[in-house]
Amino acid sequence: MMPRTGTDYLRDLAARPRTLWLGRDRYTDPAAAPGFAHTARSFAALYDQAAVSPAANVLRDPGLTGTPLRAYSTPTSHADLVAKHQAHDAWARPSYGFLGRSPDYMAAAAAGWVARPDAFTSSGDGGFDGSANAIALHRRLQKHDLFAAFTITNPSTNRALPVAAQGAGDLLMHVDAERADGIVISGAKTIGTGAIFADEIVVGTIEPLRAEDVDYAFTVVLDPASDGVSLLSRTSYERAAVTAMDSPLSHRFDENDALLVCEKVFVPWERVLTYRDTAATAGIWWGTPAYGYMAHQAAVRFGVKLEFLAGLAMLVAEQTGAARSPAVRAELGRLAGYAHTAQAIALGAESAYEVDPGDLGGAVRINQAIIFAQRQFAAEAYPATLHQLRMLCGGSLTQLPVSIEDLRAPQVGELLARYSRTAGQTAQDRIELMKLVWDVTGSEFATRHAHYEQFYQGAPHVYLTQLAGTGAAAAMTEYAATALGGGGAGAAVAGAQAATTG
Repeated sequence: MMPRTGTDYLRDLAARPRTLWLGRDRYTDPAAAPGFAHTARSFAALYDQAAVSPAANVLRDPGLTGTPLRAYSTPTSHADLVAKHQAHDAWARPSYGFLGRSPDYMAAAAAGWVARPDAFTSSGDGGFDGSANAIALHRRLQKHDLFAAFTITNPSTNRALPVAAQGAGDLLMHVDAERADGIVISGAKTIGTGAIFADEIVVGTIEPLRAEDVDYAFTVVLDPASDGVSLLSRTSYERAAVTAMDSPLSHRFDENDALLVCEKVFVPWERVLTYRDTAATAGIWWGTPAYGYMAHQAAVRFGVKLEFLAGLAMLVAEQTGAARSPAVRAELGRLAGYAHTAQAIALGAESAYEVDPGDLGGAVRINQAIIFAQRQFAAEAYPATLHQLRMLCGGSLTQLPVSIEDLRAPQVGELLARYSRTAGQTAQDRIELMKLVWDVTGSEFATRHAHYEQFYQGAPHVYLTQLAGTGAAAAMTEYAATALGGGGAGAAVAGAQAATTG
């Protein structure tokens, strides 16, 4: 089968009309809709990139029949993890890391699921067994280079209560009916990042559920073109972008976040992954390598993003002459250090890989403690990087014309050309640069990304608690305890070393 091209992807979107709402406007094809079309073409460009050499040699796995996208491959060695790192990096670079949920994100999850299909089997007699469906999902996505997204967040409710006790049965995703050929579901899930552009949407719950929440404990794979499925977009930053030159990133890379609403949607059994099992519904994320593989993609992408932002800061400093200041150069070094640290975290998580505890198929997984630490680092380094970019630009960011096109307008263009230039920059060059910086630091698009990098892998109280509960954290505690009682084992080792060197 030939690799999927961007033309194929756009054709498939048009052939399967879906219900998309942008405010009061309804659309059926994101590639033909104002507010979505440019980003759809950016996703299409990724498929074109993966269809031609030499990029295809990085993005595809020649060791498998049909050379599928490497993101779908389940790594069994450090070399495989390195190869996946290179593939994630190659797909992050065209968008400068701003397409967080590119198709390789959920592809990585599917690769983790197929390593542990037993996680989809309910315990006890008569429980639902979704293992074959998980394997079939992976094969379908891999064979056709499909773009999968997920919606796994419930609408905001009273989190102090069990889901079942909140009196919001019609709000949360639930099962209306069970049939011989499948289930009928209704309700909503929020923050469907990239879902508007996806071929398939995984609907589930990643946070642990209580035993009494069994009615809400299921995972399904939706066809977004199914009857009863609606995707309600937040504000489109792409549509608000004046031109590609004025908003160079938001114009092309607004991956969107949508509210998924299901109204009596039929889902056949072969598209159900977990069913009425709280442990399995959360366990397919945490009890398999899936989350780690997704976090691996995120860590690589974040490294690319910080590399871009550090480079942008250096470009600003050079063009404004600030780079000659030792204090400014020190801050540029700090930003470069953030970028290198982000890259080192991804490399370290690969090098310190762990053998999957299920030991099925010889899969290896990303080092859990290190990849959890990446979430902490990203949430702290990203706002610090944006702050430094703003400081470098100062008031220049607040005095920008409506559009770069105004430079070509009579009268006002002459004024802008004369008074917006600097000693080392033409008005055109200066405005272009500041418009780019504003797009990543001050626009709605920029604010969304600042929020995204802090919360897309969970709230801080969640991931910091997880980090404190890893096996590595327990080992740190044990190590510190060796110093108790006059030094303990640590003192004995030190004494033996002193005797040897004395």
